[in-house]
Amino acid sequence: MRKLVIIGASGHGKVIADIALKNQYEKIIFLDDDDTIMECAGFPVKGTTEDIEKYLFWDFIVAIGEANVRKKIFDKLELKSCNIVSLIHPKAIISRRVQIEKGTVIMAGAIINSDTKVGKGCIVNTGASVDHDGIIQDFVHISVGAHVAGSVHIGLKTWVGAGAIVLNNLNICNECMIGAGAVVIDDINIKGTYIGVPAKLLVKETSYEKSSLN
Repeated sequence: MRKLVIIGASGHGKVIADIALKNQYEKIIFLDDDDTIMECAGFPVKGTTEDIEKYLFWDFIVAIGEANVRKKIFDKLELKSCNIVSLIHPKAIISRRVQIEKGTVIMAGAIINSDTKVGKGCIVNTGASVDHDGIIQDFVHISVGAHVAGSVHIGLKTWVGAGAIVLNNLNICNECMIGAGAVVIDDINIKGTYIGVPAKLLVKETSYEKSSLN
C-alpha cells in the first residue's frame, strides 16, 4: 500500500492530495502545526510536525507555500531520513530531459520543456510553464499561470507571482518576489519585491514573506 503524509493542511495541501490520489497513493494523512484542524480535503489530520517519527516508513511531501517555512520543514524531514517524494499531475507535460529533485510538486496543466533543472521543494503551479534550458533553484514557487521563457535562471526561494512573465535568457537572484502580472525584461540582481510592466523594484526586503503580492 502506498502511503503519504502531507505536511500542511491548507488549500495547497488539498491540491496536492488530489495529485497524490492520481499517483496511486492509497492512504493519505495530513500533519499540521495548527492542532485545531481535524481534516483536510476529506483526509484526517493526524497530528503536528512533532509526530513525524510515527510515520517514518511513509512517503512525505511538504504542502506549504511560504518558502522559508517549507525549507525548514523539508530540512527537518531530511534530518530524520524521511522519504521525501515529488508529485507530478498526470495532466502536466514534462520533457523527457527534465530533471526534478525531491519534494517538488508539478500541478495540472503545467509545462516544463527540455533540459530544464528543477530543484528541491519547488512548486510549479497550475497552468504555469518553464521553457527549455531553465535552472529553477530549490524552494522556488512558479505561481498559477506564470510563464518562464527559455534559458532563465531563478534563484533560491524566489516566488514568481500568478500570471507573471519572465523573458528569455535572464537571471533572477535568490529570495525575490515577482508580483502577479509583472513582466521581467532584465536581470534581477537585488533581492526584493518587483511589480509592473516592465517589472521594477518596489521595495528591498530581507525576506519576501513580508510582501502581500503573492
